[in-house]
Amino acid sequence: MSGPDLLVLHALRCVGTAGLTRLAATTGLGEPDVESELIDLAVAGLVTRNADFGVWSLTGSGRAAHAQRIAAELESAAARPAVAAAFDGFLVLNPELLDLCTAWQLRSADGVMIANDHRDPSYDARVLDRFADFDRRAAAVCAELASALPRFGRYQTRLAEALGRATAGKWEELADSTSSYHVVWAELHEDLLVTLGIPR
Repeated sequence: MSGPDLLVLHALRCVGTAGLTRLAATTGLGEPDVESELIDLAVAGLVTRNADFGVWSLTGSGRAAHAQRIAAELESAAARPAVAAAFDGFLVLNPELLDLCTAWQLRSADGVMIANDHRDPSYDARVLDRFADFDRRAAAVCAELASALPRFGRYQTRLAEALGRATAGKWEELADSTSSYHVVWAELHEDLLVTLGIPR
């Protein structure tokens, strides 16, 4: 099981430079707990803070330490085969998610692609239905991952929450915010690559 320090270190590796709010959402920890872990990691020379923007990032030593600890976690849990199999399932779904995001942001008008202004509720409803179907299949992949390494369980929750916010009328939560379905999915992609040691 990942300790809170590794969760915070890993979140920074997957999302890049980030502030407390985003790191708390990513890890599932409270902001005070995230800040406490960041301070300890900074003392150890593994993370650094940009005071002008209030964001944190990994140092070179932090990236090296993270790589070692993630590899050790995967090895000690004997989880590589299960994570690799789930990654195959992710790759099957990935092009569909990208198509869905495009369908949400753009639509055809007389054969020309234009920005979706969300003035056609029936069109948006059809795309949202497709997202809901996609999410059911994505949840199965996330469940496989969580069975192999519990820290992956957070993705299923975050994806469902983003879809729920979008269904409630916050359109940006599908593809246009840092908490959107698409961004969480992209973080999962990066997490899988990092966990398996696969270069981009």
